[in-house]
Amino acid sequence: MSEIKIGVITASDRASAGIYEDISGVAIQDTMKDYLSSDFEIVYRCIPDEQSKIEETMIELCDEAGCCLVVTTGGTGPALRDVTPEATEAVCEKMMPGFGELMRQVSLQYVPTAILSRQTAGIRGKSLIINLPGKPKSIRECLDAVFPAVPYCIDLIEGPYLECNEDVIKVFRPKQK
Repeated sequence: MSEIKIGVITASDRASAGIYEDISGVAIQDTMKDYLSSDFEIVYRCIPDEQSKIEETMIELCDEAGCCLVVTTGGTGPALRDVTPEATEAVCEKMMPGFGELMRQVSLQYVPTAILSRQTAGIRGKSLIINLPGKPKSIRECLDAVFPAVPYCIDLIEGPYLECNEDVIKVFRPKQK
């Protein structure tokens, strides 16, 4: 079992009910496998779009499973059942608004409806939680934009050292003196 654990949460009523396959959660897992050269374990959950269930699952993955990074997909739009950002804010001690700002900026290059997205990120203990949109193409575009800062953020919150495949993603860590 790896010391590094990455949580993946899909918030979707239909995918959690088995009405359709969770291709978004798979897209996140595939992207992590592309990015990371460190050994790591994925802790995956597919749950309904219910704020209490999303909060409970985030707390479980951060506090009990020990995930240094929890990446969510789904529930970031303006629809009534879209409550993932609210769940994230409820369980985090610190919000990291720059993640959502950058993801929307990147997504706006592709679709004007990106302005409707409410992605965000926050810190819970020694875990970084990032909310992503629901479409696999958008997931990769957003992760390509923000992931260069993720390993250093995890360093700063005293998480494990993430090594990345520099041929796939160039991460930034300030030079040590």
